[in-house]
Amino acid sequence: MTTPARPGFFNRALLTRAADALAVAVAISLPWSTSATSILVIVWLAVLLPTLRLAELRRELTTAASLLPVLLLLLGVIGMLWADVTWIERWKGLDSFFKLLVIPLLFIQYRRSDRGLWVFGGYLAACMALLVASAFLSITAGPWWPNHIYGVPVKNEATQSGEFVTCIFGLLFLAMEFYERRRHVLMIGALAAALAMAANIFYVATGRTALVIIFALLLLFAAKKLRARGIVVLSAGTILIGAIGWMSSPYLRGRIVQIWTDFQSYEASDARNSSGERVEFAKKSIAFIREAPIIGHGTGSMPALFTKSAIGQTGAAAAAATTNPHNQTFAVAIQLGLIGAAVLWAMWIAHLLLFRGPGLVEWIGLVIVVQNIVGSLFNSHLFDFTQGWVYVFGVGVAGGMVLKRQSPKAAAGSAGPAP
Repeated sequence: MTTPARPGFFNRALLTRAADALAVAVAISLPWSTSATSILVIVWLAVLLPTLRLAELRRELTTAASLLPVLLLLLGVIGMLWADVTWIERWKGLDSFFKLLVIPLLFIQYRRSDRGLWVFGGYLAACMALLVASAFLSITAGPWWPNHIYGVPVKNEATQSGEFVTCIFGLLFLAMEFYERRRHVLMIGALAAALAMAANIFYVATGRTALVIIFALLLLFAAKKLRARGIVVLSAGTILIGAIGWMSSPYLRGRIVQIWTDFQSYEASDARNSSGERVEFAKKSIAFIREAPIIGHGTGSMPALFTKSAIGQTGAAAAAATTNPHNQTFAVAIQLGLIGAAVLWAMWIAHLLLFRGPGLVEWIGLVIVVQNIVGSLFNSHLFDFTQGWVYVFGVGVAGGMVLKRQSPKAAAGSAGPAP
């Protein structure tokens, strides 16, 4: 007589479902809290890692989209060897690279999961809640709110507007899909939500980088989704909305005009201001790269380099030491040279190519990659906390879903016996 086998303590199916739920929780936390996101990512990793198989890891590392983020991290590790700073500073510099390792892990998870859209739905819901909170604070003035930034419940204007931009273009794609399927109520709802987020950017919290990204993504949307007539309608609508925003929002006008006045002030007197400091960061970054063009100054070297360069300077040239030269390519090239910058751009290109298809998931992935590339011309978005994790989870989840669709046999095979 045989006794039925008892279920083992390790239940891969249960852990897999828990990892999916935790990924949704990470997406929900991203617009709201850095602490919650950090904790949830650690718990997610602890749950996901036991479910991985060696064959899955080997398969992912044969693709450029997975291998290049890992290669950039490895270059960061190797770059610690020649950095002329303390080991504590080297480890702090390496911290920005670690999140890249999550991309291939998410590829594996969402090659075999059917819950990827829950992640994006959770992120959209969290951003809609942020929009409501922002509107409430802007109406009530909210001086009692601990963040003390008008209309910004958490974090800052640049982060909030960047989060809304990703949602706007996801909703715009959905509105087009609903229109083509004659689901007009849903179309109106998607457009209303997108316009509400755009209004928040125009009237409440304008990130100037977000405005550039909006322009780039509008061009991309027209090229990917519209024909001649649609491009005319989109162009007319964009001009109309932009004109209304410009005429009716002194705040928006002030934010844009400030760029010009800052540059004039910087050129006339080397005065310290946001735009003037960015010019100085760019000049210093180029000088640092020229000193070590091939392999850079080493991981974690940026704070010491900027601090040393500010000694004895005045005006914008004496800008405070920074770990962020406000350009992602500079941030990598200063530390890892042109080799590191080449790997960075190869990674971005590989991820762009991954999302060439016409569907919603491909569009979401494309929006996230383009937003990161354009935003990284003015900020080190891949190394910033929220923007970096949005990129990692957005590309990882969307990429896994696309790879699953491209290779269903491989995805089905992952349920087989462990090697």
